[in-house]
Amino acid sequence: MGELIPVFAFVWREGHDALSATLNVKGPDDSSVAPRTKRIPMQRSDDDPDQVNAIFVPDVPGRWTFRVDVWSDPLATWRHAVTAKIEAGQSAEELANDLEHGARLFEKAAKAVPKAQRPHLQDVAQSLRGNGDLRARVAPGLSRETLNILELHPLRELLTRGKGHKVNVERRKALVSSWYEFFPRSTGGWDENGNPVHGTFATAADALDRVARMGFDTVYFPPIHPIGEVNRKGRNNTLDPEPHDVGSPWAIGSEAGGHDAVHPQLGTIKDFDALMAKAKKLGLEVALDLALQCAPDHPWAAEHPEWFTVLPDGTIAYAENPPKKYQDIYPLNFDNDQKGIYKEILRVVQYWIKHGVRTFRVDNPHTKPANFWEWLISTVHETHPEVIFLAEAFTRRPRLYGLAKVGFSQNYTYFTWQTNKYELTQFGEEISRMADISRPNLFVNTPDILHASLQHGGRGMFAIRAALAATLSPLWGVYSGYELYENQAVKPGSEEYMNSEKYELRPRDFDAALENNDSLEPFITALNRIRKDNPALQQLRNIYFHQIDNDNLIAYSKVDALTGNCILVIVNLDPYNAQEGTIHLNLPELGLDMDSTFEVYDEITGATYHWGTHNFVRLEPWNNVAHVFVLPEIPANRREKLAWLHVDEYRG
Repeated sequence: MGELIPVFAFVWREGHDALSATLNVKGPDDSSVAPRTKRIPMQRSDDDPDQVNAIFVPDVPGRWTFRVDVWSDPLATWRHAVTAKIEAGQSAEELANDLEHGARLFEKAAKAVPKAQRPHLQDVAQSLRGNGDLRARVAPGLSRETLNILELHPLRELLTRGKGHKVNVERRKALVSSWYEFFPRSTGGWDENGNPVHGTFATAADALDRVARMGFDTVYFPPIHPIGEVNRKGRNNTLDPEPHDVGSPWAIGSEAGGHDAVHPQLGTIKDFDALMAKAKKLGLEVALDLALQCAPDHPWAAEHPEWFTVLPDGTIAYAENPPKKYQDIYPLNFDNDQKGIYKEILRVVQYWIKHGVRTFRVDNPHTKPANFWEWLISTVHETHPEVIFLAEAFTRRPRLYGLAKVGFSQNYTYFTWQTNKYELTQFGEEISRMADISRPNLFVNTPDILHASLQHGGRGMFAIRAALAATLSPLWGVYSGYELYENQAVKPGSEEYMNSEKYELRPRDFDAALENNDSLEPFITALNRIRKDNPALQQLRNIYFHQIDNDNLIAYSKVDALTGNCILVIVNLDPYNAQEGTIHLNLPELGLDMDSTFEVYDEITGATYHWGTHNFVRLEPWNNVAHVFVLPEIPANRREKLAWLHVDEYRG
């Protein structure tokens, strides 16, 4: 909602007569933009005379439709012909037929315009039939007032209606959001002996204040349901847990209940409701994990063994992703009792919606049938179109984009593994090009993924990855502990954390880290503020990578064609060394003339520089890893064209 949607079409016909086109848009009944069909004139592309462009901006969620209509434009044909003949020196006598033909066209056009505008077009016809100077007689037919009337009420012949297209429009938060993930059970602090204390919904509610101060607007909890006792995992994923080990929250279900219950040590459903109320007061939205899997002692395993895969020896198969084994988890088999499984999962989702949840982070959706997700999401959206589903699908492109097409609002991506300049450039261009299909949420880390760059890149790398994620996409996320530079892997070559929070309590003293200047929290807070202040960082479609003569420096700009806001980001990809180089700006991409000089303001440091086409840059990772420059606001008459600078990518 509120996103600029560019539409283009190629239009042609036989012969040399002029064509015109309109974009016909219709939204839901509560739209103030187009509750009924609205006709938007399409403009010719400067670069391709056969291409027409238009934009529309949906103002309410729901299903929108658009269609491109094309017609023969007799008045445009007449204007071109009579102008060319006058410029060639032909006289009024030679143009007698042209003048009379034009008069008749304007009389015909006058019948189709609002009554108040008819006299103007009738006067144009009368002028063409008058006497005196030829140019003076023709001038009213070429005037801006005449063209404005005909643009809104054109004279159309040979009307051809194009194919209708549908656009699913979601609420703004589906496109623009900053996520923060933490485990409620790790918020209990320590006892007098220094042992971790299991957190509750009440202690988790207290932790929300810090999340809100950092500027995040979505807080995501791993599963909050009862955790299985059978085959429970110990610390660091061991098979021999100690009596006090808390197990993995993704091993859902025990005698205390399943997916519609809460872990007894966290509290009650009333305590959860109180947490939701606190979050709402702080402007935070709570996202819950929807993990469709079960512990061996989940109620479903006893009540519906047919929902799982039974092995030849009569046991139920646990989850595997060789060489990884998940003995504490039974995956559902969606080929068995499809009707029963579908009905139960829908009931679970609706249960949490009743308790105020409007966002679900879906665990491993690419291991479940795509047609199930299409059914579930569309069914939920029939009554709750505001619900957001995030696909945690670290998978190959066809699966990732396929899940987006069947209805997921957002998706994880392979951003984590894009580290050098070439990879990041290709990635940034791809997510922009795929904006009609996919909204990427760039998490810098997760409980499952501690990338090697963070393990070995020092504190500078943590700042670098945060700067990239927060500015490449309007959606980004941080898993708790990132701000404390947690970087120890369980073993060399692994992306798993040592002492992973998936299997134990991990309370953290964030305040002490701040006091000791040992926290990335201020930088993360600044990034979230910059994102909120600059609409260019809230859009996905328009990104351009500028040339900079150092492979350790990357530079890209983002512009917002609605407000004219323009941002230029430069990041040092080297976490240890200062890097410098010359950036060569493509100024038309920034709404500027090629010979422009201008001021840039750095949102991070507050410094101002006077720049032009070629500029020297130096970034020191121990001081500042990135510039986030605000450039001059793009004039209104140049903004719409910016939506079409990359139309070749849409054609592809």
